[in-house]
Amino acid sequence: MFRFGEPLYLYLLLIVPFLIVFYLYTNYRRRKKLRQYGDPVLMAHLMPNVSKYRPDVKFWLVTAALVMVIFMLARPQFGSKMETVKRQGVETVVALDISNSMMAQDVTPSRLEKSKKLVSRLVETFNNDKVAMIVFAGEAFTQLPITSDYISAKMFLETISPSLITTQGTDIRGAIDLAMKSFTPNEGVGRAIVLITDGENHEGGAVEAAQQAAAKGVRVFVLGVGSPDGSPIPVEGTNDFRRDKDGNVVVTRLNEQMCQEIAKAGNGMYVRVDNTNNAERALNAEINKLAKADVETQVYTEFDEQFDVLAWLALVLLAFDVMLLNRKNPLFKNVKLFKQD
Repeated sequence: MFRFGEPLYLYLLLIVPFLIVFYLYTNYRRRKKLRQYGDPVLMAHLMPNVSKYRPDVKFWLVTAALVMVIFMLARPQFGSKMETVKRQGVETVVALDISNSMMAQDVTPSRLEKSKKLVSRLVETFNNDKVAMIVFAGEAFTQLPITSDYISAKMFLETISPSLITTQGTDIRGAIDLAMKSFTPNEGVGRAIVLITDGENHEGGAVEAAQQAAAKGVRVFVLGVGSPDGSPIPVEGTNDFRRDKDGNVVVTRLNEQMCQEIAKAGNGMYVRVDNTNNAERALNAEINKLAKADVETQVYTEFDEQFDVLAWLALVLLAFDVMLLNRKNPLFKNVKLFKQD
């Protein structure tokens, strides 16, 4: 496994583009001023020892050395020893509805964006736990296999949008069935499925799937997103709303009854998501009640520093820079390393 011991130093790489732009600009100004004194070809004959390309080569050598030094400061490391460690935690599979109805804005900024923020904050509370992510609409698929890598979980979360699934609909049963296949085979681990949806189930069988999950010791928590009064579905990139075949604006409503039935069948809890943080607090409290068992995780426990390789590269680049003169060396006037020298 590769990592940086001090990744904050990588922000110094932002300096490099500015240095390049500044150098190119000063080069342009210098050559522009030289043209004021006469024809460039004539000037080259008058200054035969002046190299046109060596200053550029020296600049790129120094820039490359600077990049090596920055990477060296960030302490690149390779994992050299992997151990299996036991930690106490639970396993949670988040099943997120990404059907078009989740774009409704009866929850700020939208049902989907509110849900993503809620999941992000939920992941931040995890400690030694495992999480997986499933997205579903007319079908369900795994967005992130179960993992303890919370950074990756939040990164995958940011990429979620309705465009991930072309088949529209809301197959809650398919999402629960897929979630059941996502858990590890570890025994005695507290397991939960967090189903986030507006409850507009178009496929059927969701309550039965939740009952089957509960029978296997998995609790199904349902977060209902939206308003029972309903809201139109915006069409992305326009000021219009989705319409049916007769031209009427489609209104999507939170089906709380369906959500409550699924949560009850899954021995879980139903919470309505609104513009407060009440749903988040209630869900965290319930997940913390789950039995925490020893979860085996493979982690790297030793890392070898790799900065010495970069240090040698930087040293070689700087040595070439020192040896390479801006002007032509009379001793090597017949050696043409650079064209038109």
